Amino acid sequence: MCPDCNVPVIQEKNENGNFCPECKSKLTYLASDLRPVYPKERLLFELIKKVPLKYIDDSVWCSNNKYYINGKVQNLSNTELEKADIEEIIDGLEKYKIQNEKNNFDFYIRKFCKVNKNRLDEITDEAFSFVKEVADSVNNENLVISFSGGKDSTVTADVVTKALSNPSIVHIFGNTTLEFETTLEYAERYKKNHPYAIFMTAKNEDQTFMKVAEDIGPPARMMRWCCSMFKTGPISRIQNNLFGTERITTFYGIRKVESVSRSKYNRIQKGGEDVKIQKQTVASPIFFWKDCDIWLYLTSNDVDFNDAYKLGYDRVGCWCCPNNNSRAQFLAQIYMKDKYKAWREFLISFAKKVGKPDPEVYVDSGKWKARQGGNGLKSSEDVKIKFTNCTTEEHAKIYRINKRCDESFTNLFVPFGKVSKELGQKIINETLVLDVKTNVPIISIQPFAKNDFDFAVKVKTMNASDHEDLQRRIGYQVRKFNSCRQCLKCEALCTKGAISIIGNSYFIDETKCIHCKMCVSQKYLTGGCMMDKYLKTKAEEND
Repeated sequence: MCPDCNVPVIQEKNENGNFCPECKSKLTYLASDLRPVYPKERLLFELIKKVPLKYIDDSVWCSNNKYYINGKVQNLSNTELEKADIEEIIDGLEKYKIQNEKNNFDFYIRKFCKVNKNRLDEITDEAFSFVKEVADSVNNENLVISFSGGKDSTVTADVVTKALSNPSIVHIFGNTTLEFETTLEYAERYKKNHPYAIFMTAKNEDQTFMKVAEDIGPPARMMRWCCSMFKTGPISRIQNNLFGTERITTFYGIRKVESVSRSKYNRIQKGGEDVKIQKQTVASPIFFWKDCDIWLYLTSNDVDFNDAYKLGYDRVGCWCCPNNNSRAQFLAQIYMKDKYKAWREFLISFAKKVGKPDPEVYVDSGKWKARQGGNGLKSSEDVKIKFTNCTTEEHAKIYRINKRCDESFTNLFVPFGKVSKELGQKIINETLVLDVKTNVPIISIQPFAKNDFDFAVKVKTMNASDHEDLQRRIGYQVRKFNSCRQCLKCEALCTKGAISIIGNSYFIDETKCIHCKMCVSQKYLTGGCMMDKYLKTKAEEND
């Protein structure tokens, strides 16, 4: 922090010198990262502290729950957020709204940009060079910008467009249906301000978030089924429509400092378990940037961005995401009052349904975010693979299924080989699966009558080097048949676009499938179906 300019100066730890590049004053350490506090958030902070407009003329910055006012720290604890009078704060925001407009924010932002100009030039030049290098190595017609409406994707879009001098790059915006209103407003502004951009919106029109949450429970930190169903899946569909089976390169606003998991990513990621859509290569131009770098770029270049950040949100995604912090939950009570109330009521009803002894405490303490599995949910029965070993045939299992065995069941065996109804024994309604290389039968599928199963099917493995492994993978497909909720994970996983959800049915196109078996691999799909993770019960885990 420069004591004379009164703004943060961004320096790496190993940089020589500890002086302000503008006024040459000796700098003092403030924090490892910072973001500017816009006037609306500053007023909110003042109202929580019960000192409205006290810091209206000051330089105010933030890092997590620490506010730096003219270089001096003030903490804002979660306890203060919990005890704050929401109605009183809402009234205060309205009461001081006009007075709050006359502030020194722009004055300090201009200073911030000026003293950090060298830093801006350095990170911008490096990012531009990275983008050009990536573009030179691929087909430029297959370049995509992932646009979320957040600050990082906004900077990425601006960097890529300028670096390539190409305003008509494809942008794909994933509308999860849980977006902030400010995000939707910003997406519309972005389209209007970038008329040459090919701006596509990916949205799941077939599912309703609340209906899915009622069925399998709300998403939790380790069980965010919403990401696949309402973001990754719809985006992969747009990509398939635009590019078919061609490999694409997508520029993402991923940054290393965002989380522990993202710190392990590569700047360029070609497939693998960390890439949610396997047909794309992910490239991250701002991978090494800090938060303060993002804000330096936005403010220096006068780039429009999502207004949610001006309210105090430090991240913008789904407004009710279980990964949201206490600050986001607090802000939702103020700026999304009705939505927050309805969501809280749903969580309480869910807690009661699964037998929590104190539902309101379970919800308000955030314990719902840590839930795992489908304990207490009727839908958890669907992921349990129930079978008996056939007593008359070796390597044969009789599986319990929850609906009639028909072509939608046998279609799930396409990854294993060529599915042939014609070659099976008609008297027992058998379907055979043939090895794609030898045409030798490897699986026999027969609808089966079993007294203790409403619906059953006998699946026998033949001519296999490892019958146990093959039956394990077959079990994955049985699980899909019983429990598929159209999460779209498998669609995003398939590089050839062979898997799709048609109506309410999971379908594999045998003319497109290359039998790579990624969709029946533990490596890419634990348990063979995402629902196994979301609905498995503790009793199952102990078996």
